[in-house]
Amino acid sequence: MNTYLATFHTHLSALLSCQALGEAGYQARMMPVPRSLSSSCGTCVRYSAPEDCRALLDRDAEALYQELEGRYAPLVEFEE
Repeated sequence: MNTYLATFHTHLSALLSCQALGEAGYQARMMPVPRSLSSSCGTCVRYSAPEDCRALLDRDAEALYQELEGRYAPLVEFEE
């Protein structure tokens, strides 16, 4: 199982994504964005899944990272 962190442009988008991931059976939680990253709204969703599940993220997602040994490797930056 891999750990991912998604950032968002709005709090609502983070909430909707967290709910969608949870409903799909993945362990997900909202949290403040780590200091090493930046985000428009300051809220992110951290979740564990076998793949990045980007299709479950709200359309207002900002970026997606994979957590690797305590650091965050960028996977994709979404267009606005």
